[in-house]
Amino acid sequence: MAKRTFSTLETFLIFLLIMMTAITVALLSLLFITSGTIENPKGFPSTESPQATQSPTATQGSTAPQRSTLTQGPTTTQVDPVTTTPEPPLFQNFSGYHIGVGRADCTGQVADINMMGYGKGGQNARGLLTRLYSRAFIMAEPDGSNRMAFVSIDIGMVSQRLRLEVLNRLKSKYGSLYRRDNVILSGTHTHSAPAGYFQYTVFVIASEGFSNRTFNYMVTGIMKSIEIAHKNMKPGKIFMNKGNVDGTQINRSPYSYLQNPLAERLRYSSNTDKEMLVLKMVDLNGDDLGLISWFAIHPVSMNNSNHLVNSDNMGYASYLFEQEKNKGHLPGQGPFVAAFASSNLGDVSPNILGPRCANTGESCDNANSTCPIGGATMCMARGPGQDMIDSTRIIGRALYQRATALYALASQELTGPLTSAHQWVNMTDVTVSLNSTHTAKTCKPALGYSFAAGTIDGPGTFNFTQGTTVSDPFWDTLRDQLFGRPSDEMKECQKPKPVLIHTGELSKPHPWHPDIVDVQIITLGSLAITAIPGELTTMSGRRLREAIKAEFATYGMQNMTVVISGLCNVYTHYIATYEEYQVQRYEAASTIYGPHTLSAYIQLYRGLAKAIATGEVAEVTFVGANPKNSAENRTHQTFLTVEKYEDASATWQVVHNDASWETRFYWHKGLLGHSNATIQWHIPDTAKPGIYRIRYFGHNRKQDFLKPAVILSFESTSSDFEVVTT
Repeated sequence: MAKRTFSTLETFLIFLLIMMTAITVALLSLLFITSGTIENPKGFPSTESPQATQSPTATQGSTAPQRSTLTQGPTTTQVDPVTTTPEPPLFQNFSGYHIGVGRADCTGQVADINMMGYGKGGQNARGLLTRLYSRAFIMAEPDGSNRMAFVSIDIGMVSQRLRLEVLNRLKSKYGSLYRRDNVILSGTHTHSAPAGYFQYTVFVIASEGFSNRTFNYMVTGIMKSIEIAHKNMKPGKIFMNKGNVDGTQINRSPYSYLQNPLAERLRYSSNTDKEMLVLKMVDLNGDDLGLISWFAIHPVSMNNSNHLVNSDNMGYASYLFEQEKNKGHLPGQGPFVAAFASSNLGDVSPNILGPRCANTGESCDNANSTCPIGGATMCMARGPGQDMIDSTRIIGRALYQRATALYALASQELTGPLTSAHQWVNMTDVTVSLNSTHTAKTCKPALGYSFAAGTIDGPGTFNFTQGTTVSDPFWDTLRDQLFGRPSDEMKECQKPKPVLIHTGELSKPHPWHPDIVDVQIITLGSLAITAIPGELTTMSGRRLREAIKAEFATYGMQNMTVVISGLCNVYTHYIATYEEYQVQRYEAASTIYGPHTLSAYIQLYRGLAKAIATGEVAEVTFVGANPKNSAENRTHQTFLTVEKYEDASATWQVVHNDASWETRFYWHKGLLGHSNATIQWHIPDTAKPGIYRIRYFGHNRKQDFLKPAVILSFESTSSDFEVVTT
């Protein structure tokens, strides 16, 4: 490519943007200082030193303290002395679950606060259309031993800072009853709720700052909804039903979807998931308690010109359902609670009239979503109504009507144990097994050019377009001047994404994107609720559901229903398929951990499914060496150790080795001298709760040209993980 020279105007613009960015960073630094320290999860540093390949049930090998919670059967955890709220007595002699539902306001500011979702400067709240609510559902087994809390919140997404604060307050109030493994916080993904509750710099910039007022109002509302549900628990039954919803959604990136294999696409009748899943909750008398519905649709019927705080189409569906069930009560009041929760909505739009050029009216449904005049900024999709409020009403009512029909006919009762599995993962360095001979890795986070293009639901600015796979010297120069150049390693890892902002290599004033991500599954009888920390595209969601379902079946849990709950626990943008990633539309450019992100998540969630299906088994797979080498050089006396961290002495104590009955050591021979070693610890009931790690010891044979072979010892250490058992 010929070297580009910049005009006087472009040079001036670069200088102006540099000055504006410098001022912004300075203001953000001041904002961080005055609004409190922003941290990663306590004890979970954002830098890792991986040593082992990724195991499904133990986090990426590292001596840094990541933790995994695998829960099966009656559970307890060790907690600091706190003043806890006594649990209400539970009636035990019945078939079903204890069920509690609660709803609380979490609206917060409705003026002088940026809205979270579109990332559009100046889209600040100037009033209110509908209030925002946190809706909590608590389910427990008849004896009260195992329980879960699912909370659907009328916000854009759940931030890590928000989740950690809620978990800390739950611990202070209830002790070990509600924990990170059995509590799911899920955002509905409305783009018309307040921003300002994030810890990572990218989101703070998009939010135009951090707001303690908004943050605390959200936390208070979430806590209140859980407290109400906790107090109102009563014996009841849960029924499930599912069915298709027509006329409410389109795929906003059909060109990306078409990159997926034809044979795979032929298995489905649509390029969006049309199935809605409904849970009907009633007491033992059959009286209604609540509903949870999961459906894949973006709550963006209200576009980026909106300035009224509201819960969009999903919130309107909740409003209609609750008004129907709570007759005589004002909105937001009454005992019945209905949540319309998010699912794999990444490429799904409610603006069903499709994208058209705002200036000419012609279709702009093309690979780049551009118009002949005005480019990408003119290409916008419209909903079915006369305006965006009318479109919100039409789409929301359609969702409500379908949910009402499914609720009325729900007859498949959920029965069986309630289990959970949770895992902290360093998503920047997950080794993914592509096949028996090849592996790949995830990347440090980065946003591509097409991220700045926006979507047909909310176009970006400047001259960015979707589907950009080649960088531009102007923007690269501007990026380099502002933030420095991305490393060659990052650019290679993220290909074919042209890196616009190398967020994973930026740490001022604080880290720009999360490294440490939590993944989670909770099963309620034959239903598996998967908590996803981002936005899966349609095909990504299908692949993940199938993989989890197959993993359960492999270990004897047949006919599981897997539902995807999106925007949970921490936000990591999008998760596109490998094939969709190649054409770099908005969703792919926003898949921050690189082309193998989906494969990594599939591997991780399969591991959680296996952990639930097989009981408590901690398993780590290391890059290994032939065990026969250890017979020649016995530097180490064991292939493995299981070690427990002792707080009193701040040391690791060996509790098992390869002679222990509870451990297994498997060697897997590969090609060209490569091999893996898998270590399992079948956790006994007598294991003490606490933090553990697994270590691998071996010997590799080093053969240099024309030199004698040398046997060298080595060792590797897994991440820390937490055992919660009795």
